[in-house]
Amino acid sequence: MRQIVLDTETTGLETSQDHRIIEIGCVELVGRKLTGRHYHQYINPQRKVDEGAMEVHGISDEFLQDKPLFASVAREFLEFVDGADLIIHNAPFDVGFINHEIAKLGGTYQEIESSCRIIDTLALARQKHPGQKNNLDALCKRYGVDNSQRDLHGALLDAEILADVYLLMTGGQVNLNISDQQSSDSGEVSSHSGIRRLPDNRPPLRVVRPSDEELALHQQKLDAIAKNSGNCVWMSSGD
Repeated sequence: MRQIVLDTETTGLETSQDHRIIEIGCVELVGRKLTGRHYHQYINPQRKVDEGAMEVHGISDEFLQDKPLFASVAREFLEFVDGADLIIHNAPFDVGFINHEIAKLGGTYQEIESSCRIIDTLALARQKHPGQKNNLDALCKRYGVDNSQRDLHGALLDAEILADVYLLMTGGQVNLNISDQQSSDSGEVSSHSGIRRLPDNRPPLRVVRPSDEELALHQQKLDAIAKNSGNCVWMSSGD
C-alpha cells in the first residue's frame, strides 16, 4: 500500500481570488513505513504573496522570483503521487489548490482525484476526538510528536510531522520489530533477531500470592462495587 503525505503553502486562502501554490512537500509511506523518498518544490506563483500568508509560512516574493512555474514541475509532481493514497490535513484546501493549478494548464492533466484517493486527517481527527482542537499542533501535543522546529509552516516539514501523527492516530507502526531489519530513527538500518524465546532450562517464575490483609481489602472493594452498581461481575463469576 503506497501512501503520500502531502502539504502545500500558498499565496493566500482563496482560489476564487486566483491565489496560487508556492510550495509542495510530500513524503512516501509504503506498508505504513517511511521509505525516505520525498518530493519538495518551491514554485513561482506569478503574483504577490498576501501579507497574512507570509506571516504563516515566511516565504517572500523575493525568494520565489527564481523558482520554476507550476507548469514546469507539474509532470514530475503528478508522476510522484500517481496511484497513491494522498494523506492531507484539511484536504479540501490543498486539493482545491492543486486542482486550481491543474486547471490553469488547459486540460493537460485531470484533477488529482482521478489518479489518487484522498484521505483527510482533519476529518479523521474530528471523528476520533470530537469537540477538541484538531489542528496539526494540537495533534502533535496529543500524540507526543515533536514539532519544536515548526516555528513557521513549511510544506515538507509539515508533511513529515503529519506522517508521524497519521501513523499514531490510525494505530501506530505495525511492524513490532519482528522483521530481521528495521530502519532506525537516524535512517540507518539496524539488525534485530526477531522474537526472542526463553531457554527451556530457565528457572520457574516466582508466584507472589496475596496476604490475608490484601485479600480482605480486595473483598471490601468488590463489596463496594456491588453496592454502588447493583452487580459485580468478579463476585458472580466465582473467580
